[in-house]
Parts: sequence; C-alpha cells; structure tokens
Amino acid sequence: MPAPFTPSVSVVVPCLNEEDAIAECHRRLSEVLRGLDLWYEVIYVDDGSRDLTPAKLAALHASDPNVAVIELSRNFGHQPAVTAGLEAARGEVVVIMDADLQDPPEVIARMLEKWAEGYEVVYGVRASRQGESGLKLWSAKVFYRLINKLSDVEIPVDSGDFRLLDRKAVEAMKSMPERHRLLRGMCSWIGFRQCGVSYARAPRVAGATKYPIRKMVKLALDGIASFSTFPLRVLALIGVASAVLALLGIVYALVVRLFTHSWVAGWTISFIGLLFLGGLQMISIGIVGEYVGRIYTEAKHRPLYIARSVLYRRGGAPSHAAGEQLQSAASRS
Repeated sequence: MPAPFTPSVSVVVPCLNEEDAIAECHRRLSEVLRGLDLWYEVIYVDDGSRDLTPAKLAALHASDPNVAVIELSRNFGHQPAVTAGLEAARGEVVVIMDADLQDPPEVIARMLEKWAEGYEVVYGVRASRQGESGLKLWSAKVFYRLINKLSDVEIPVDSGDFRLLDRKAVEAMKSMPERHRLLRGMCSWIGFRQCGVSYARAPRVAGATKYPIRKMVKLALDGIASFSTFPLRVLALIGVASAVLALLGIVYALVVRLFTHSWVAGWTISFIGLLFLGGLQMISIGIVGEYVGRIYTEAKHRPLYIARSVLYRRGGAPSHAAGEQLQSAASRS
C-alpha cells in the first residue's frame, strides 16, 4: 500500500441475527487486515440479536485479541448500531461494513490506498448487485434518486454505509447528535475530500436481508426529513393551491348567490368556510406537525443506544489514541 505511514484501522461491523455468517465474515476480514500489516481492531456491535450471534461474538473475542464486542440492550436499528461502533473506534481510520459479506472486505485495501492519496472519506460504489431481486434493485434505485431530488445534500448514487472515514471525519460524525440518522447522508454533509471505489456487490453469505422495503421507506423518509425542507414546501404549496381554489369557490358561490336563483339558504357561507378553513389547516397542520414531531423526539434527550455489555480489545492501543474510547461506550450502559 503506497501510504506515507501505516495507519491504525478500526472496522465497525453491526450484527443482527448473523449467527450463520459471522464466522466466515471474521475469517475473511481478519485475513485482509493481517495482510495489510497494521494495527487493527474489529468492533462487532450486536444490535439485539435473538439467535446465537452474541455467543459467537463472545467466542471470537476470547480467541482473537483484536476483537471488541458491544452488545446493545435491544434492537436500536442499523444506524444507531454503527454509531455505537464509531464512538468506540480508536483507529486513525474507521471502516464500516456489514457482516453479510455483500460488501467484500478485500475492498478495504483499495480504500486505504485512496486514503493515502489524501481522501478523508472513501465510499463503496456498487457497480453490480448479485443475488438481489428485481424489486430490491428497483427500490434501491428509486431510494437514491428520490433522496437526491428532494434533499439539500447529494448522496452518491449506489453507495451504502460501506465506507472508510478518516479520524477527522469520524469526529465530525460524532459531533452530530440527531436521532433520525442517515449515516450516508451525514457523511456527505460533513464535507472533506471524498471519492468512491467501485466494486461488485456479492450475494449474502447467509441469512436474510435486514433492510426490507418497509425499512428502506423509513430510511428514505428519515433522509428526506433530516436533510431537506422540501416536504414542508410541498405542503405549503398544496395549501396555497387550496387557498386559490377556495378563492375561486368564493367567487363562484357569490356569483350563484347574487345573480342566479339556484342556491340554497346557508349554502354559500358553509361552502366558503369549508374551502377556506381546509386550505388554512392543510398549511398549518403540515408545517407545525412536522416540526413538533422532530422537536419532540430530540427534546427527550434519550441516548441513541444503550450498551448491555462491552468486551474490550485485549491488544494494545494505537500510539495516537487519546484515551480509551471503548470506556465511553461502556458508560452508556
């Protein structure tokens, strides 16, 4: 690797019911990291698994001094689980990848080469996606195009959470405390020098996807609401359109009332009031409801996740690390 110096690397791997994939994931990931001849740690974050994943992660920790395990108290979701790993990571660069091996760990070497060239965020770009249904491919395509059309931050098309972050980028991500998180959008928002590395996405090594259509829709809504006021502007425009229609309705009702005999007593004022209030309520409820909902969520100041237990890496810390950051993760439990 043409790096001016050898970095220390933390790899964050969120896990949810990955008992059949975790052994192969660790084997391939460890093989790649050992081949790079650098200080590394692998931080597995168990996101409330209900199978044997916690036990297998504990066994990995016992057999490999480079493994740390954070077991969350319940399923908080993929994005909070990744955040837990980011907050615990001690490496100069941090790589995020899933345990299903759809994102090959062999790409990490190419990401480090880009980092050595001066890029502070290196994201994976899926050139092809094997083993995924037509509906999944279509929904992913719509997901990225929709967010980029509606949000104020452009997310690279066909990129996911598989990426490398420089320590400066990690610290910037840690400074963002919002609850509705779309990490790939946050990575775009923080800036820094960014580039993509294309790769062929492989089929899952085992298990089922943890991102069905329902979760994809939720993720898209979080991304749009977190990085754009476009939905609020749409509601306002709908309200304006309703008000214009109400005005036309008022004119029509008055014309019918004053110049024809085809009217019913009391109908005019009821019709006018219904149209006017409907447009006004559309504007008010849409705007106030969206903001109140987000304010309510943030105002509770609940932790993003709670760690049930933390198994520390048993090897030494990298020379540049300032303190034991895993201790910070444990203090959240």
